[in-house]
Amino acid sequence: MNPQQQPQNQNVMEQPPFVVSTKDHLYLEDMLSWNLNAVKKSHFFASQCQDTEIKQALLSACQMHQTHYQMLLNHIQQHVQNNTNPTTGGMQ
Repeated sequence: MNPQQQPQNQNVMEQPPFVVSTKDHLYLEDMLSWNLNAVKKSHFFASQCQDTEIKQALLSACQMHQTHYQMLLNHIQQHVQNNTNPTTGGMQ
């Protein structure tokens, strides 16, 4: 099939599903771990660095990864809060 042609009856997902699959969960866990590790390493190396330009670049990278970590965590917490079923106390 030509990449420019799209099937006429292709279903388009307008919203993501409300369920987080095991694969999604593991990937989110990995992303949190990668960002936390990057925060720790960049902060450590910035504390060891004496060149102010390099130190500032490392602190900037530390802040970026910390922001990404917090964004992921907020997104996960919001998903959990929005999908908690009050009648059963569990996830939908």
